[in-house]
Amino acid sequence: MKISGNRMMSMLKSLNFERLSTFEGERRGAAIIEENIRAIGIEPVVETFKAPHYEIKKVKFEVLTPKYKEYTVSGYGFSGNAAKDGVEADCIYIESMDEVLLTKASGTIAILNGGIGDETFKKLMEAGVVGVVCPSGTYFDKTSETDLEERMLRPRHTANGVLPAVCMRIKDLVALVNSKPQKVRLTLEQEEGEADSQNVIAEIKGTEMPDEVIVYTAHYDSVVFSHGMFDNGSGTVMIMEMLRYFAANPPKRTVRFIWCGSEERGLLGSKAYVAAHEDLLEKIRLCVNIDMVGTALGHDEWRVTGEEAIVAAIRYMYKTIGYPMTVRQDIYSSDSIPFADKGIPGINVIRTCPQGGSQIHCRRDIIDIMSAEALENTCSFLAQLSDKLVNAAIFPIDRKIPDNIVEKVDRYLLKKKQ
Repeated sequence: MKISGNRMMSMLKSLNFERLSTFEGERRGAAIIEENIRAIGIEPVVETFKAPHYEIKKVKFEVLTPKYKEYTVSGYGFSGNAAKDGVEADCIYIESMDEVLLTKASGTIAILNGGIGDETFKKLMEAGVVGVVCPSGTYFDKTSETDLEERMLRPRHTANGVLPAVCMRIKDLVALVNSKPQKVRLTLEQEEGEADSQNVIAEIKGTEMPDEVIVYTAHYDSVVFSHGMFDNGSGTVMIMEMLRYFAANPPKRTVRFIWCGSEERGLLGSKAYVAAHEDLLEKIRLCVNIDMVGTALGHDEWRVTGEEAIVAAIRYMYKTIGYPMTVRQDIYSSDSIPFADKGIPGINVIRTCPQGGSQIHCRRDIIDIMSAEALENTCSFLAQLSDKLVNAAIFPIDRKIPDNIVEKVDRYLLKKKQ
């Protein structure tokens, strides 16, 4: 079977809508994946897991004195309902987390210069801040062409309490700071809890060594406002093409394909899979993760979450066949991480773009920047590499993670301080 970029683009077009974790769009995306798997002649398995789910019901930010003005804001998910009926307080601009400023912040609603990182959140809580306003976008954004960011606090933030928080466009934030607000009111009401997300799984048993498994992963969810064509409709359609390839060319080892839900909420789909299948992990020799490929402009720049020997092998192969790309040893913020945490090496298939050639996590992640030719070129090389690995007489990659990568994975998963 010949790898087809046009076939991948056709499926990508069917996924051209917002696929937000735990919402109807993600479920619709999963259904399209299932339909494509069945068309290949394989019955998919759907595994449901719980993921964080919130819906903002009411959000408002008002300057009360010296002069009334209301600003458009978006609410932080999981920042609680303490401001459901409105929190009134003095307003302070905290330009840095310097203790000189934080000593003045108790009981105030604080305007920040950035988002709420772990250490920032901890310091704000300790300082006694009662609400937070964070910047969104750039000063030059046009309201008609951009969206006010929607963010959420993670469990690592909220384990010791919550702070009502909102995002405001930077242009409005500049006006707000210049107006020297005194008393302000922040209102934020939301529903918080959990809802279903899902992984979709398909497998082809190996003809000779079925107990040795190579896993192919890609997340199919997107973020709010985004159709996620590059991130990561592209990976979604590419592992489907790899499934077709192995269905037409039966592999000696088992190949398992996992379309992961809720990656954008913190790799939740791949974490759920690993947690649910501890008994199967010893059989998995390698994770091939595909996340953001196929743009018209760009360059394949893969990351190996494993030994340098894997890097050398890929480099040898792309030079031998004349495929233009680069590869290096490193982690990548995607679904290979939970597998690496269990000692399973990974190859992350990525395409980097020039500045302005693509945008992710916003409405500008569109199908227009994608290329059937680029999808086909990357997938064709991946199929050749996969043939060598999946059908090798002896699997050439040791199932281990070098210490320097273990260190990076542990830091990424916050097992160690940055």
